[in-house]
Amino acid sequence: QVQLVESGGGSVQAGGSLRLSCAFSGYSYYMGWFRQVPGKEREGVATITNGGSVYYADSVTGRFTISRDNAKNTLYLQMNSLKPDDSAMYYCAAPRSMYERCFSIGCLGRTAFAYWGQGTQVTVSS
Repeated sequence: QVQLVESGGGSVQAGGSLRLSCAFSGYSYYMGWFRQVPGKEREGVATITNGGSVYYADSVTGRFTISRDNAKNTLYLQMNSLKPDDSAMYYCAAPRSMYERCFSIGCLGRTAFAYWGQGTQVTVSS
């Protein structure tokens, strides 16, 4: 079973930066970051595969960068040029098994993931 623990959230002013980290156990071919605000669906932010593919939501493209250090068992999300609309609880996510694969826009869908961290809060003030 995959275990995921996020860290790095906090409060920042618009235009600022934060880097989220997710310590994970086990191996997954792809991993992702999601975010959720109260009353809204959890949405995919970014996904990375071990094959080197990365996928981003349109709203974060050019501002966020997902990366992964398998030697440290850590997934990252570098967030730059933050906006108040980026305020949310951010979750790290992994698929059900190491054999699962995702493709294209499906890599940002909730159904591609089965394991979730506890979340880390990001608040961006204007």
